Amino acid sequence: MNIYDFTVKDNKGNDVSLKEYQGKALLIVNTATKCGLTPQYEELENIYQKFKDRGFEVLDFPCNQFLKQAPGSDEEIESFCTLKYNTTFPRFSKIDVNGENTHPLFKYLKSEKPKELFDKKAASFEKKVRLFNKIKSDSDIKWNFGKFLIDKSGNVVERYSPAYVPEDLINDIENLLN
Repeated sequence: MNIYDFTVKDNKGNDVSLKEYQGKALLIVNTATKCGLTPQYEELENIYQKFKDRGFEVLDFPCNQFLKQAPGSDEEIESFCTLKYNTTFPRFSKIDVNGENTHPLFKYLKSEKPKELFDKKAASFEKKVRLFNKIKSDSDIKWNFGKFLIDKSGNVVERYSPAYVPEDLINDIENLLN
């Protein structure tokens, strides 16, 4: 099993098989438009532009589970991201990443990489979000902008804390693309 076995909804409600991304390196991110980390959209777009011609995609999955920080409709989220951050990477329909309604893709991602890459910055961030968030298991997504790096064969290579800014992943992305 790998990520190509999943179908998701785009932000217009259409089914999209992740097989469409076969042979590409992917960064799958759960996002929000009203979060302190929302400026990461700019960095996500920067790394998307830097690597898209080499077989790299950013897949954006808005999620409203963390203090209701993605409150808009799929259309409103798309408009916000394109107007404020000029994003051009694919955006999908809003989903749950934790709890009983967790989207199957995120269940799979978390099962493949139950723990985030951890450093002092991530530890400090997690300590803060535990005050606001009822994390039920170590594999739960901790907050908006959790990131999963996928290789060209559809395997989950790494999981990053929301505290990891996209620019911190450039070397890992380069390694997958070489």
